[in-house]
Amino acid sequence: MTATTPTRPPAPAAAGPGRSRRTLALAGAEIRLFLRNRTALVNSGVLPLVLVAAVPALDLGEDGVPVGPRLVVTAIGVTLVFLTYYNLLTTFVARREELVLQRMRTGELTETEVVLGIAAPTLLITVGQVVLVAAGIALLGEWARPVDVVLPVIAVIAGAALMLVLAAASTAFTRTAESAQITALPLLMISTGLGGLVVPLAALPEQLATVARFLPLTPVVELAQLGLAGVTWDGDAVGLGGAWTAAVLPLAVLAGWLAVGTVLARRTFRWAPQR
Repeated sequence: MTATTPTRPPAPAAAGPGRSRRTLALAGAEIRLFLRNRTALVNSGVLPLVLVAAVPALDLGEDGVPVGPRLVVTAIGVTLVFLTYYNLLTTFVARREELVLQRMRTGELTETEVVLGIAAPTLLITVGQVVLVAAGIALLGEWARPVDVVLPVIAVIAGAALMLVLAAASTAFTRTAESAQITALPLLMISTGLGGLVVPLAALPEQLATVARFLPLTPVVELAQLGLAGVTWDGDAVGLGGAWTAAVLPLAVLAGWLAVGTVLARRTFRWAPQR
């Protein structure tokens, strides 16, 4: 009777870095590149603050929303469209035209990791910009206790995610980083004019205001205003329970835009230059 020597299973191959580690490494590299670009730093840090600083001249507070919360709501909307959306669109297109996206896609990084890693600096600055504006308002003594803190947080996070997928989808018809100034213009103008940033929805004709509530940025503004000031889109004051009741429609609209934007981004995002 011969004894058989049990065979040892082969040692597993050395695992590469996890998804989060790869994404953070790419994000770190993108942040270093971003910090070297003085123009991008100025556009991301100074211009949104200048835009927000000019808002008090537009008689904020006349729509029933205190000046402090109204300024934070405006800061959220302005930062999302003028910083998050525009910066991400130009960055994605620039990386595509430099063949960076194509090279990254052929490595270990997944498509989601590439997009999130490249978007990381802009997303971080988006949050930082809103925090700085809120801190400045508190120092000026204009801060008011929020009705609910969850709704503004949802507005910022979901709004940033929406601008990310819309920027990715917009690369389909943006040939160069320079042409992004033109292709981004419709969303910038519509969001500024009809998103509740400059003109309150309650001041618009009823039919136009109803349509405006279904635009991409409007539900973000509504959620932030409900949470920070407890004021609905038509100027009614509500408490915590009323704020969440009034938030049902903007939450649904925002979720719908996120779903549509994600599908469009996956189908139309360009990884290689358009020839």
